Amino acid sequence: MNEVLHTENAVVVKPGQDIVAAMVHDFRIELKKLVQQAPQQLVLDLAGVQMIDSMGIGLLISAHNTLTKEGKQLVLINASANILGLFRSMRLDQHFSITGE
Repeated sequence: MNEVLHTENAVVVKPGQDIVAAMVHDFRIELKKLVQQAPQQLVLDLAGVQMIDSMGIGLLISAHNTLTKEGKQLVLINASANILGLFRSMRLDQHFSITGE
């Protein structure tokens, strides 16, 4: 179960676990519902996330694209150094708003 906080301008989700193939299906369903509820931003707090595999990256790209089409934004916060490095090497930091711990 992901921790979810609703604020005036955003929905903040804290997965608290690695975003990998084993959890992506259920997380995708939850994110679809939250994307509809997000007023301006969907914020993923990556504190506690040590790894994101290709399925997880695909999910984040899909969420980003859906939000962008609706004039909203996906923001990633508290990313570990390894995840920041991964996003930079894939140049995803040019598409996502992402900050480290």
